[in-house]
Amino acid sequence: MTITYHLAGTDEEFPTYRYRLAPEGLATRRQLRAAGLRPGGHHPVAQILWRRGKRVAYLYRLDLAAPKRTATPAQREAIAKALRARRTCRVCGLVQPYYIPRRYGCCLDCHEGNPS
Repeated sequence: MTITYHLAGTDEEFPTYRYRLAPEGLATRRQLRAAGLRPGGHHPVAQILWRRGKRVAYLYRLDLAAPKRTATPAQREAIAKALRARRTCRVCGLVQPYYIPRRYGCCLDCHEGNPS
């Protein structure tokens, strides 16, 4: 069963389906990602509503989906460097196995030794 809603401020109809009743050829972002695809810059063409309209998932056309992009080695290196910086204590300089809490600005060992 299809219900149509009008998009805010336009006369355009936006098809809305109930949970698990979307037609073939449409997929959510999560389904696209699981298939190794991405929306490819296209806007959603429909939506699914569930939990009495409190939850929504947008649907994208599979035929317009593009393959997921992969990070270059330089991008992966930059991400690794940023994540390592989040684990490095500013006080003692040690790299911890957890991310340093921003509210403390130092590792838990240093924070326990210097309560604020």
